[in-house]
Amino acid sequence: MTRLREFRRAGNGRVLFSAFLYFDVSFMVWVLIGALATFIADDLGLSASQKGLVTAVPLLAGSAFRLVLGPLSDHIGCRRTGLAGLALTMVPLLVGWRFADSLPAVVLVGLMLGVAGASFAVALPLASRWYPKEHQGLAMGIAGAGNSGTVLAAVFAPRLAEAFGWQAVFGFAMIPVALTTATFFLLARDSPAHAPVAGLASYLGGLRRWETAWLSLLYGVTFGGFVGLASYLGIFFRDEYGVSKVTAGDLTAVCVVAGSFLRPVGGGLSDRFGGLRVLGILFSVACALLLGVAALPPLWAAVPLIFVLMGILGMGNGAVFQVIPQVFSREIGVITGIVGAAGGVGGFYLPTTLGFLKDTTGSFGPGFAAFACATLLAMGIVALASRRVAERSVLTPAEAAS
Repeated sequence: MTRLREFRRAGNGRVLFSAFLYFDVSFMVWVLIGALATFIADDLGLSASQKGLVTAVPLLAGSAFRLVLGPLSDHIGCRRTGLAGLALTMVPLLVGWRFADSLPAVVLVGLMLGVAGASFAVALPLASRWYPKEHQGLAMGIAGAGNSGTVLAAVFAPRLAEAFGWQAVFGFAMIPVALTTATFFLLARDSPAHAPVAGLASYLGGLRRWETAWLSLLYGVTFGGFVGLASYLGIFFRDEYGVSKVTAGDLTAVCVVAGSFLRPVGGGLSDRFGGLRVLGILFSVACALLLGVAALPPLWAAVPLIFVLMGILGMGNGAVFQVIPQVFSREIGVITGIVGAAGGVGGFYLPTTLGFLKDTTGSFGPGFAAFACATLLAMGIVALASRRVAERSVLTPAEAAS
């Protein structure tokens, strides 16, 4: 309780809420095609590989846009960058509503929806710059819990699509985006402590640091796994277990909610014990869970396994972003963009791999087994990074102790 009181006094609650809301609604829009994938696939007659591609394209596009919005937030401020991002998000929603009637058109909408996924590179620096280092994990976790937008998409999009058609859902999504734009305009403020980045040399210096590489790899597994599964689980439940489209969305929402709301827990634990120590444990648990899912158990067993897995990945997201402000300060916007982009790339590869292996092997099992191998690789990266950090003592005392 004492720590929570200190946290409330340390930063700006209004800004933290605006960052969360911006990320939440933008995330909902970003994964909207994944939430509608079962309807789109049936309407357009897509193969398993095409289903994976359709759900993955917005995730890859989000990575590209993050590399733009991250540096932009450093130079002109997070508030103005966020307002521009929200305005641009209206464009693909309008196109999806009125013109998405073929696979190329859906892919085009997915590419443009990447601007909503780039909200990550704005919302997290906006919140982070208001809080001291000892509260970064919780602050970044709360702002990052905006990935709960996946729950909103999974619950409401299939129901609206069943009642009005899947194209109309893009039009309905314009309403919360407009309301969020107004709220963000009123509440969001850039931290007075933020100084603009000096120039290109600052970015190149950050890119050359070894921490950027391994943080990107780890986030490619944690966030890439979370958002990739959040976009693809509806297809998995529908194709593997034969449930209805709405039920597939509901099961996806149940699983996703764990990862969304446990992200702050991962950040808070990392504040206390060190992000790398927490990540080492989380990756080992995720590997075991993925092997269980790869066995394709009955639905009553698969849902709890995936629920816990998504919670573990969500906590991993919070842990990775607890580490970033400990290493980077002036360049946090661009580094957040780079690491966030790596997460989007990981999210792109997961659905495409699951779809491709389903087409080639006839089973989802090999795809989940491949993801388990990725968590093993991440465990090795954590072990190596922990040794390097202990030698150089560049992070928290808890990290060095591990």
